[in-house]
Amino acid sequence: MRAFKVFGLLMVVVMVLSACAPAAAPAAGGAAAGGEIKIAILAPLSGPVPTFGLSTKEGATLAVKEWNDKGGVLGKKIVAIVEDSQCTPDPAVNAANKVINQDKVKYIVGEVCSKASIPVSEIANEKKVVQISGTSTNPSVVRDAAGKVKPFTFVACFNDDTQGKVIAKFAKENIKAKTAFIMLDQANDYVKGLAEYFEKYFTADGGTIVGKETYTSKDTDFSTVLAKIAEAKPDVVVLPDYYNIVNLVTKQAKEKGITAPFIGGDGWDSPDLDPKAADGGFFTNHYSPTEDREKVKTFVKNYGEAYKNDKGEPKTPDALAALAYDATNILIEAISKAGEDDATKVADTIAKGKFEAVSGSITFDEFHTPIKPVTVIAVKDGKVTFNSQVMP
Repeated sequence: MRAFKVFGLLMVVVMVLSACAPAAAPAAGGAAAGGEIKIAILAPLSGPVPTFGLSTKEGATLAVKEWNDKGGVLGKKIVAIVEDSQCTPDPAVNAANKVINQDKVKYIVGEVCSKASIPVSEIANEKKVVQISGTSTNPSVVRDAAGKVKPFTFVACFNDDTQGKVIAKFAKENIKAKTAFIMLDQANDYVKGLAEYFEKYFTADGGTIVGKETYTSKDTDFSTVLAKIAEAKPDVVVLPDYYNIVNLVTKQAKEKGITAPFIGGDGWDSPDLDPKAADGGFFTNHYSPTEDREKVKTFVKNYGEAYKNDKGEPKTPDALAALAYDATNILIEAISKAGEDDATKVADTIAKGKFEAVSGSITFDEFHTPIKPVTVIAVKDGKVTFNSQVMP
């Protein structure tokens, strides 16, 4: 009997001590220790447009850091796996296969360029991996060959149909253009698609295409095409390419005395755009860092605190950074709303959700593409400034 009494007394002591013991401290940032969720960021850190990749990396990783500072998602730390996809199909495919097969990711932010995002989307949908690109505007990124939506792929930007429509509308209504000359790289899905949509809407509204000439991404001398432009005397020259080509073409155009304004798409947006060469031009874009909206002001402030230029000054985020930030936030918020780390449920949550983003309030249409106003940027007096917002 005595042994049982001693045992009972010990049990009472243990229970009292357990009740008085402090609770286990929560994990740093409020998140429980629950493993990690990997997100791949595919960006062109080398190749023809490295500023696109740097901006994308910075915008996406800033979003990841902010979520982790608040405790991660679903009680788990978010781990960003960054791969250089070069804005080119083969390197992008290699990067996608690597992060899916080796790193076992279920979520991809990227790629940046449409020609790279399209083949990545084929892999992502086959493997049932959620992909959201901040900046790939070609409709084929989210639609298959039959025109059906790809269930696991989304974009945080307007598409080239919308962008081409706005470029045509701005050319007609703001530049008062009746004639246009189109320059394009037929091998670039983004450039080709945007040129086709511009032509469709410009001619439907009574405009005339007085010339159309092609070039390759490796060309550096555009004198033959520019001679035809000088002869045609168009009211506007449409150059829907990336900033590296825009810099070369517009500089040579000025040297040849061509005064018609050049106009293009969001591919112009880069810290490396030459504002002197492109002076007098316009391009469509997804946001302006000077917009007086709290979401924009907070993002610009936080980005500038996180990243500095070569002079140690706060960097101003371009549209690539803003859209990568938006795409990453949409993805992580969807994981949180879905309530579990399940790619199928996350994709469904994105498709049906509403998200407050830097580039605007976003809901997705049936093709996983946001519908929102398009910003037009002017290049004037050595500066890149907000011009207007145009509804499609």
